[in-house]
Amino acid sequence: MSRQVNVVALVKNNERYLFLFDDESREEVLQTMGRFAANDDLSFSWYDAAVLTQKVQSLVPNVRDTPARTTGPQVSR
Repeated sequence: MSRQVNVVALVKNNERYLFLFDDESREEVLQTMGRFAANDDLSFSWYDAAVLTQKVQSLVPNVRDTPARTTGPQVSR
């Protein structure tokens, strides 16, 4: 079984920020963006983190937002 890899990138001046992640590591990539934004040594800003967070959320739906799946037919009585 192959996993889908998502890519979100930002080119800012001479720096390139490239985030590769799968559906299971969505929260981890969002946390990493927050750490980058808080790092004064990087040009990665909170605005950059907010924009890329929206991109990540559009690529990978939140598990809590997806309807539950059923494994068999549903019977109404």
